[in-house]
Amino acid sequence: MLSLDHISMQFGGRYLFDDLSFMIGPHDRIGLVGSNGAGKSTLLKIIANLAQAESGTVSKAHYITAGYLPQDGVTAAGKTLYKEVETAFEDVLLVQEELDEAHALLGTLDTSSGEYMETLEILGELQHKLEDLDAFRMQSKIERVLMGLGFSVEDLGRQTDEFSGGWQMRIELAKLLLREPSVLLLDEPTNHLDIESLQWLEEYLRQYNGAIILVSHDRAFLDSLTTRTFALSLGAMEEYAGNYSFYEKEKVIRKELLMNAYKNQQQQLKQTQQFVDRFRYKATKARQVQSRIKQMEKLDIIEIEDEEEEIHFHFPKPQPSGRVVMELKNLRKSYPRSDNGENRVFSGLNYNIERGDRIAVVGVNGAGKSTFSRIVAGVEPFNSGERVIGYNVILSYFAQHQAEELEMFKEVLQIVDEVATGEIRTKLRTILGSFLFRGDDVFKKVRVLSGGEKSRLALAKMLLLPSNFLIMDEPTNHLDMRSKKVLQEALAEFDGTYLIVSHDRSFLDPIVNKVLEFRHGGVKTYLGNVSDYLSKKKEESRQTSADNFQKRGGGKRDEGRRNDGSARRDEKTNIQVSDKERKRTEAEQRQQLSKKLQPLKKKLESVEKTIDQLESRKREIERLMADPILYKDGDEAKKTSHEYKELQAKLKSSYFDWGKLTEEIEKMR
Repeated sequence: MLSLDHISMQFGGRYLFDDLSFMIGPHDRIGLVGSNGAGKSTLLKIIANLAQAESGTVSKAHYITAGYLPQDGVTAAGKTLYKEVETAFEDVLLVQEELDEAHALLGTLDTSSGEYMETLEILGELQHKLEDLDAFRMQSKIERVLMGLGFSVEDLGRQTDEFSGGWQMRIELAKLLLREPSVLLLDEPTNHLDIESLQWLEEYLRQYNGAIILVSHDRAFLDSLTTRTFALSLGAMEEYAGNYSFYEKEKVIRKELLMNAYKNQQQQLKQTQQFVDRFRYKATKARQVQSRIKQMEKLDIIEIEDEEEEIHFHFPKPQPSGRVVMELKNLRKSYPRSDNGENRVFSGLNYNIERGDRIAVVGVNGAGKSTFSRIVAGVEPFNSGERVIGYNVILSYFAQHQAEELEMFKEVLQIVDEVATGEIRTKLRTILGSFLFRGDDVFKKVRVLSGGEKSRLALAKMLLLPSNFLIMDEPTNHLDMRSKKVLQEALAEFDGTYLIVSHDRSFLDPIVNKVLEFRHGGVKTYLGNVSDYLSKKKEESRQTSADNFQKRGGGKRDEGRRNDGSARRDEKTNIQVSDKERKRTEAEQRQQLSKKLQPLKKKLESVEKTIDQLESRKREIERLMADPILYKDGDEAKKTSHEYKELQAKLKSSYFDWGKLTEEIEKMR
C-alpha cells in the first residue's frame, strides 16, 4: 500500500536513519520504538509528507492518504467545537455548499427553462454524492468520536479558544479519526487522555479500517494494539513480528546472536590483520596479502550498540510516618463562574490515607483528580472541611507546573546538586542520564530547556528530596520506557506512602494497591491495581445492564403466587422463594432473551457475511491496483478505481450496521 525506499536523513551531522526501506500493508498495526532522538517523529513526518528525506522515496497509490497527529503544539480557534471538528468532512461540506447554491439558483429560474431542468439534474447528482459520502451519518459520527474522547454535549457549542492544550490535542485527534486516512500516524496520542478516553481510543483503533503506525511510551497501549514493531537504533531499523513485549524478548535473543557473530568477525579480522602485518613486505606473499586486504574492505562490519548503563535509583531513606498519613474531612471545593454561580468539584468528601497506601488516582478529565492532588499537597485552598496531616509526615509534590518554579539561570546539574544529600551525590550524572539528560546536557541552563525537559528535571529534583509521602501528578508524561522503568523500580522499593495521578496502566499496575476513582459528584475506592479496577468496572457495567433489563420487564412472570400457594420472595415483603422457583424464573428469562436476540443475531450474521464478501473483493482489487499493467488501459483503471471507492463506502456502511447490531445485542444481554 505504501513503501519507503532507501530513505536517509541526517541531523547535526549524525544519521537518524540511513538507507531505510520497508512496506506498510493496508491493515498493519505497527509500533515504532526507539530511544528519544532516534528519529521516530521525523520518520512519521516523512511518511506524512510533512518533511523531506535527504535521499530515497516514499511511494504510494494516489488514493492512499496519510494523517499525522503530532505530540503537541496544535491549536484551534475561531469556531465552535462542533464546527471545528466538522471540517474533517471537507468533501461533504463542499458538496453541501454546492447543493445550497443550486437550491438558491433554482428559486430564481423559470420552471419552463432549459437551465431549470439542468439545475434539477445537478441537484439530483449532488444528492447522490452526499449519499455516497455517507453525509447523513456525519453528525452521529462527530458526536460519537467527541463523546468517546471525553467531551460533553455542552462542549459542542463552546468556542475552541476556551479549551486548554490537552483538550486542543483531543480536538485534533477527533478530526484525524473522522477523516479516516488510509494510514494513521500517531505520535504519543495517549499523553493527554484520561483512562476512560484511553480505553475508548484503544477499542476504536482496534476496529479501524486502515493501517496504524504508533509511537507511544504506554506499553499496555502498544501491546494491546500492535502486531509489528519497528525498532530504530544507530541509523538502522529492525522489524519484529509482534507487539512490544514480543520485541523486548526477541531483542535479547537477537542481541546474543549478533554478539556471537561480532566476536567471530573480530577474531577473523584479527587473524587477517596479523597475516597482513606479518607478510606485508614479503614479495612471495604479496598477492595473498592484497587478497586479504580486499576481503577486509568488502566485509560488512558488524556494529554493536553501546550498552546503556543499568540504572537503579533509590529514594533517600526518610523517617517513618505515623499510621495515619492524612485525614480529609467533609471537604468541599468549587470554583467561581463568570455568571456568579460556581463549578462544584466535590462536596462532603471524606478520605483517609494510611501509611503504606500506594494509590492511583483515575477518572475522567475535569472530575477533580489534579485539584484533589493539589489539596492533598497543600498547594490548593478549599472552601470548607478539614485537612489533617499525620504524625511525622514529610510531603513531596510533583506537578507539571512546578517546572516553571525552577531557577532559570542555574544549570541542570546545579539544580539537583543543591537538594541531594549523602552518597547519592556521587551518582547525580547517572540519575540525570536516566531522565534523559546525557553528556553535556547536564551543563545546560534551565532557561534553554524545552517544556518536557523542565518537567523531567523538576521530577528528578523532587525524587532526591527525603520524604515519606509522595504526591505525583502525571509523572510519566515526558519519560521514555527506560526512564519510566527506573522510576517504577524506585517506587516499588520505596518505604513510604504515595498517591499518583496517572493513566499509564503498565506503569501503575506493579506499584499500586488502591485505585481512587473520581467521577463528577463523588469518589470511590477499589482495592488492587488498575487492571483489577478495570475488571471490576466491567463487572459493574454488566450488572447495571442486567438490572436495567430486569427493570424493563425482562423477568416479569408469575408476580402473584407460586403453585403451592406461598408468595414469591420480594425485597419489600422479605418472603423467601425456593431454589426451584428461582431457577424456573431464570430459565424463562433466558428463553425470552433468546427469542428477542434471534432476529438480531440473524441480521448480524447477514451483515458479517456481506463484510466478508466485500473484504474479499477489496483485497482482489488491491492486488489488481498494485499491478502497473492495469494503468495501461485508462478506462479499466478508472472503472477499477470507481469500484474500489464504492466498496470502501459499502464497507463503512456495513461496519456501522455491524457496530449498531453488536451494541444492541450487548445492551439486551
